Amino acid sequence: MLLGVFIGVVYASTDVPDPDSVVNAQTTVVYYSDGTTVMAKLGDENRTNVTLDQVAKPARYAILAAENRSYYSDPGISFTGILRAAWNNVTGGSTQGGSTITQQYVKNAFLTQEQSFSRKFQELFLAIKLDNNYSKDEILQNYLNTIYFGRGAYGIEAAAETYFGVQAAQLTPQQGAVLAVLIRNPSYYDPESHPEDAQDRWGKVLDAMVSEGWLSSTDRQASTYPPVNPKAASGLGMPKGPEGLIVTQAIQELESKGYTEQQIRAGGLRITTTVDPGMQNAAVTAVNDVMGGEPQNLRQALVAVDPRTGAVKAYYGGPSGTGNDYAQAQRQPGSSMKPYVLATALEQGISVDARRNGSSPQTFPDRTAPVRNSGNASCPACTLKEAITRSLNTTFYGLAYEVGPDNVRDTALKATGLPETWQGGLLDGKKTLASPESGVTGSSIGIGEYEVRAVDQAVGFATFANGGIHHAPFFVAKVADNTGAVLLQNGGDAGTQAVPSDVANDVSFALEGVADYSHRSLAGGRQVASKTGTQGKQGSTVDDTDAYMVGYTPSISTAVWMGSDQQDAIVNAQGKPIYGSGLPGAIWQEFMNTVLKGTPKEPLPSKALISGDTGHGVPDPSQSAAPTSDAPAPTQQSAPTQSTEPTETDPSETSTSTSSSSSTSSPPPAGGLPLPGPGGGGQGGTRTQGSPPGQGAPNG
Repeated sequence: MLLGVFIGVVYASTDVPDPDSVVNAQTTVVYYSDGTTVMAKLGDENRTNVTLDQVAKPARYAILAAENRSYYSDPGISFTGILRAAWNNVTGGSTQGGSTITQQYVKNAFLTQEQSFSRKFQELFLAIKLDNNYSKDEILQNYLNTIYFGRGAYGIEAAAETYFGVQAAQLTPQQGAVLAVLIRNPSYYDPESHPEDAQDRWGKVLDAMVSEGWLSSTDRQASTYPPVNPKAASGLGMPKGPEGLIVTQAIQELESKGYTEQQIRAGGLRITTTVDPGMQNAAVTAVNDVMGGEPQNLRQALVAVDPRTGAVKAYYGGPSGTGNDYAQAQRQPGSSMKPYVLATALEQGISVDARRNGSSPQTFPDRTAPVRNSGNASCPACTLKEAITRSLNTTFYGLAYEVGPDNVRDTALKATGLPETWQGGLLDGKKTLASPESGVTGSSIGIGEYEVRAVDQAVGFATFANGGIHHAPFFVAKVADNTGAVLLQNGGDAGTQAVPSDVANDVSFALEGVADYSHRSLAGGRQVASKTGTQGKQGSTVDDTDAYMVGYTPSISTAVWMGSDQQDAIVNAQGKPIYGSGLPGAIWQEFMNTVLKGTPKEPLPSKALISGDTGHGVPDPSQSAAPTSDAPAPTQQSAPTQSTEPTETDPSETSTSTSSSSSTSSPPPAGGLPLPGPGGGGQGGTRTQGSPPGQGAPNG
């Protein structure tokens, strides 16, 4: 008696929502980090509602055969499904139970994606009341207009166009069966994703149609799997601007956590990203300000992360939300790889005050042709701190040889978080940092000839900024359903000590002078650790193809890359080569000044902690000392106020002077390689025609 009264009260108090509210319930909204500023809406774009008589009967029958054969005779619910859900809830099993089309419509249109018995209970009463208030044809029509079929297609009309290029009224039984298969799991049963499974289930749907009398045995025997349009890159719901690439990254991150395409695209989720709206605006503005009037073939990327958590705070991978994402492009980092070499040396007990040979050119045992500094700069006994500030290739090629190139690679992988293998190894014949197949057997890794992405550099330098603790980058801070119930809260991983803290602090100490040396100091004398990087193309005499500027404070790490689609030589509007401190440096400087304005000035380490090898060695008597230059060191200047290249060439990459602490009488470096002889001739700053990479390249 009491149970009957309870059921009656619940039934009477259950309101059936207006079917017009379905679109809002299914639409997933992506927000910036403030949780209120909308970045994108997914779910209401590729949808065209049709009446039931505008859907071919064979297609209707195929969907009924796949999902609910007793649809026109059942009360709108499956009692066995409800009981199974209740039992699984009690025993801790799966809450997935068999659902009628009416129940599916209720769940997708009016309820959350929560898998619980309480949600099933609510679904039960809504389905019964819906079945009593609307005709079967009305419910089926609404269902067919709201169900998600994958590839961004909502409703059967959009699905017919997406998969077959026809209207729903023109669907054949065979085409209808393809769409019917997709309803259960659009991603898995996409004909391109798992063709064998998709075709196997397709055959079962046709068999069910035969058993129900909806398809003749003759037509079943003659049925062949229909051709399906190839999957196209979907920009549906993506912002037209750079933020579309952020949405793509957020979707991929959720998919890696087990969210399905249907949950993300049609589940009415509320996704809060880590991207700060002010910082993102600053990134886009900096790119646009600096690149105004520059050659159209130039491409840019900017990634900024919080070193303390790994949260991505700004992300610019290109101007189009559905175009190429250059923040994910694998390009040679040039001299922005040198901090990993330094970190490896520090971990082996070599101090930042240790002196090594930076003469140019030099030859090395693992290389037949000489290595040169950009501009043929020379410093026979610079400290490692001086050498990294001046970006001396010979010093860091030799240091990588000394400490072991594989050890350098290990340091870089730990700092960036890249896996030991990456996307199948060697990519298109290119050497990538995370590809053992590329064969890191030479010391050219020390001058940046193994490819990484801009996002990797932002994360790797963030590890140094965070005392050696690495956090994986992430884009999604929170996921809620359309009622506000939190489904996922993400503050980043716990972090791992990728490099010792004293090593990380010494790297920061060593990099503090680079921004000032490169004319990219931050406003107000704010301390910042940074490194430029410029890489050339093998066999070219005008060969700057990639340029980086990467730098950090304790609270933000930012990497900027510039290059081109075809890795052509990159030049500015004046036709001059682009170095890391040039246009990339200008973007980096403007962005950093903007996002840090008004924030506390955070100090970097004021002195080195590692006091190991700091002495001078004895020259190899079989080698002669390299000559030095008597030219004075470049004058230190404050950063320019305008976002333009500060000089015709990058002073940190093309200087021909020596350190003021060096002279022809300076003692040779300690440890490592003996001082090589003068080596061959050639023009400094460019690579001779046909020379291997790294030999004379402007790697600064």
